[in-house]
Amino acid sequence: MTDLDQLGQAARVAGHMLALAPTSQKDAALRGIARALREQAADVLAANAADMERAQAIGLAPGLLDRLLLTEQRLAACAAGVEHVAALADPVGEVFEAGAPPNGLRIHKRRVPFGVIAMIYESRPSVTVEVATLCLKTGNATLLRGGNETQRSNLALTALIRDAISAAGLPADAVQLIADPDRALVRQLLRLDQYVDLLIPRGGPSLQQFCRQNATMPVILSGTGVCHIYVDGTADLARAIPVIRNAKVQLPTACNAAEALLVDRAVAAQFLPMVAADLLGQGVELRIDEEAMALLHGAGMTDPRLVPARSSDFGTEFMGLIMAVRVVGGLDEAREHIAHYSSGLCEAILASDAGVIATFVQSVDAATVFVNASTRFNDAGELGLGAELGQSTQKLHVRGPMTLRDLTTYKWVVQGEGHVRA
Repeated sequence: MTDLDQLGQAARVAGHMLALAPTSQKDAALRGIARALREQAADVLAANAADMERAQAIGLAPGLLDRLLLTEQRLAACAAGVEHVAALADPVGEVFEAGAPPNGLRIHKRRVPFGVIAMIYESRPSVTVEVATLCLKTGNATLLRGGNETQRSNLALTALIRDAISAAGLPADAVQLIADPDRALVRQLLRLDQYVDLLIPRGGPSLQQFCRQNATMPVILSGTGVCHIYVDGTADLARAIPVIRNAKVQLPTACNAAEALLVDRAVAAQFLPMVAADLLGQGVELRIDEEAMALLHGAGMTDPRLVPARSSDFGTEFMGLIMAVRVVGGLDEAREHIAHYSSGLCEAILASDAGVIATFVQSVDAATVFVNASTRFNDAGELGLGAELGQSTQKLHVRGPMTLRDLTTYKWVVQGEGHVRA
């Protein structure tokens, strides 16, 4: 059985060394990782094919299969992403909030690494690359625990990452994979607070809840997306349709894909047949409440993919071409629905009335609120923030896209000239 204490001790030592590494050395390691991803693509894809075969045999859900799959294009995107991280400014050592109190001391805050970050995640082997590279850039050692379904892919990726780190003169133990499939190790990892400074679970609600309840170190919840689009009675209906299509169809397995559509009763009879026809044409199954179904039947629409909604459909992250639809009695009812079912990741309103928009933005409790735009923009790169580790659905210490700065903490530095306190 894997000795987590040994891994934790090695990660702590590696973290101390990384904290002192210059940006140039970290960036050299990152560029080495990008090269290795391209040069060893065949080996990685072969390992992933074995994972896919096993996952299909055990009946893994289609959405999770898509997240597990690596292709030449996806691996090339991973390599490009690593190079992008290498080109970003290093936040470590950044000085901010400097001041000089009346006693003559000079003070400032300085960004420093957390130390050791543990990541528990499901399905996506690309997360192995993302976490390792972002933590490396910010001087953090990392312990990775991927899902059993990604074991071969993660072993192949971690091996090339560690080789590239070592070739750059940095400790290979800066990135360690807990490859043992024993589930008891997850609970042990959650108690490893003597070595692990921060835990980030990235997966479904059950994983998030388990980590939150059992971890003895700080936890940042990430990845669950039950995102709504509310179409207000003042919305430009023609412009609303491509926004909804993009939010649902472009990448339905993403956490920022829209899972539920709320339509103001004032425009429901006109708008629902329009949007339903468009989404059905994209292969989307619509799970519809009674009022919406009656309106669609009244418009002469019948399709086997128009399915009566169950209460459980609202609040579900489908990770596929399925969308829940409900008619609401205006802004207040939409807000109530979102407050009850939202995961807190991102929510959107399509409207033209400034007062309605202002109320929605002010009152909806989500990390990101979109106005007349697709939820698919909820990504650090799309928002001009650089690379991201994931999406935080909580409020401390980071909310929304987790970028390089969010993988650092800070220390106060106080400088004097023989100062003593009177």
